[in-house]
Amino acid sequence: MYGGQNQGSGSRTNNLVVPQATAALQQLKIEAAQELGVTIPQDGYYGNYTSRETGSLGGYITKRLVQIAEQQLSGRS
Repeated sequence: MYGGQNQGSGSRTNNLVVPQATAALQQLKIEAAQELGVTIPQDGYYGNYTSRETGSLGGYITKRLVQIAEQQLSGRS
């Protein structure tokens, strides 16, 4: 089954490969939300957000992660 054994139960199934990256990823999420005008919920619950809001945030984060990886692969910072 795709997505882990707890799919649909509301628990997180996406474990970080590098747990030390948690703070950097959270900072990236905050920066992306600010640029897109989306407010990050203080309690972490995104159920009151539209698919458009969460999708645009996820898409933007993915785009930035790809840009960062491309820069690192090309030797630039």
